[in-house]
Amino acid sequence: MWIAELSRRTDVPVPTIKYYLREGLLAPGVAVGATRSRYDESHVRRLRLIRALVESGGLSLARVRSVLAEVDEESREVHEVLGAAHGALIPDDLTATVESRLRVDELIAEHGWLVFAESTDRVLLAGALDALEKVGYHLDDDLLQVYAKAAAEIADAEVAHLPSGDRQSMVEATVLVTALGGPVLLALRRLAQQSASAKRYGSSHLPG
Repeated sequence: MWIAELSRRTDVPVPTIKYYLREGLLAPGVAVGATRSRYDESHVRRLRLIRALVESGGLSLARVRSVLAEVDEESREVHEVLGAAHGALIPDDLTATVESRLRVDELIAEHGWLVFAESTDRVLLAGALDALEKVGYHLDDDLLQVYAKAAAEIADAEVAHLPSGDRQSMVEATVLVTALGGPVLLALRRLAQQSASAKRYGSSHLPG
C-alpha cells in the first residue's frame, strides 16, 4: 500500500507518519522509484501501537522509543517486554513508604507471583496504599486480597488470550493490552460498583 492508504487505515496523518519514519520509530517501506515506497501490514500494526502508546498511554516519544526497542529485541522474552512496557507507562518519580513496600512484597510472596525485583509496579502499588492512608482510609488486608485475587484471574485470562501467531504480533498485543486495558477495567469496576450499591442500598430504580 502507498503511504496515503497507510494513513487512512491507521488514522495517522501522512506528515506524522513521515516524522515517525525520520525518527526511526517506523521501519522504512520498500522503495518503489526515487520518491515512493510501499508499506505492508507490519507498518499498520506498528503505527497502531505507536498511536496507542502516544495518545492513550500518554507516553512521550522518548518512552515510546524505549518500548519499541524492547518489542524489537528478539532476545527478549515476552514477559520481559511486558515488564519494560509497564515501566514505560509509570512515572519515574514514584515514592512509597517502607511499610507499604513491605506489605506489597508480602502480598506478592503470599500469592507466589513471579515479579521482577526491580518492577516499578511494586512501588506504584505501595504508593497507592500510602495515598489512601493519607486521606484517612486504610485498605485492609481482606479487601486487598480480594483485589489481588481478581487481578490474578484477569491477568491469567489476558495472557491466555494473547495471539498465538508470530512473536511480533504477540509482543505488540501484550503492549497494547498493557497500555489500553486499564481504562476498560476501570470502567467495568465503576459499572459494577453502581450495580452493587443499588442492590445493597435498596435502590428501586436506576437512572436512565
